[in-house]
Amino acid sequence: MENYQLAPAGDFVLPFDVIGAGIRGRLVRLDAASSRALGVHTLPEPVARVAGEVMALASLLGSALKLDGRLTAQTKSAGPLDLIAADYYGAAEGKPKGVRGYARFATAQRFGKKPSFAALTGAGSLAITIEPQRGGQSYQGIVELSPKGIAASAETYFMQSEQLPTLIRLAAAPVFHAGSKEPSWRAGGLMLQATPGVERAEDDWERMATLAATVEDVELLDTALAAETLLWRLFSQEEVRVQPAEPISFRCDCDGARIAAVLRSYTEEERAGLADPDGIIRAKCEFCGTVHEIGAARLN
Repeated sequence: MENYQLAPAGDFVLPFDVIGAGIRGRLVRLDAASSRALGVHTLPEPVARVAGEVMALASLLGSALKLDGRLTAQTKSAGPLDLIAADYYGAAEGKPKGVRGYARFATAQRFGKKPSFAALTGAGSLAITIEPQRGGQSYQGIVELSPKGIAASAETYFMQSEQLPTLIRLAAAPVFHAGSKEPSWRAGGLMLQATPGVERAEDDWERMATLAATVEDVELLDTALAAETLLWRLFSQEEVRVQPAEPISFRCDCDGARIAAVLRSYTEEERAGLADPDGIIRAKCEFCGTVHEIGAARLN
């Protein structure tokens, strides 16, 4: 492709097509964005890994929709990791495409050093919610969590909601740096789908899915491995057409004015119970850590 620029090392989604097989795909790699999100709270490594995978999933799905609003991937379950939420925001009103994530777990519950996904979450559900900003209707699809993990749960979502053959691979891991006690976090994912309405040979999907399934976690997360090189490794015998990479940053749209508007609907007695001794109501965003201070003047 003339004037094509290689994808950056991290924080991007790279769309691609396998020409002749009727297959489309997307590759995501988060670096600074995932590290910023997962650094807001001190999370056990197994919990942060799953939260990173959900962020990668939201980025894959949201970017595929060319969304100007928000896509949310959220789990609710009975285990110690009872909630994970990741929001993907489409570019709009001068703001870039972005992603944020949050995980909640019961600190009193103990689990092994390398607990299984099922041990962390227990029985639960994965919900995909799409909220366009302009035009279109909101949509929500819900599937049971698979004990095999987030990727398997998302594949079930596509089979049930769209009857569309889909393969998804997700990974997240800490990166330790000399001189720093806390790691940074990377997350990555690969999604492969049969393109609707395109004719293909009977074995094309199985062949492409088998090749894509060989991708390793380290390949999804290695910022020294060019995304285009990874696709060539996976589909070296195929003709793959890549489109320009789409940058993704950390983005949180929490808004103190919106919080104040909600608080104005409360009675003075109810608001008094929420305020600190100095009369200020402080609301902390669980996604970005920002503390919004709402004083009396903003509530009148």
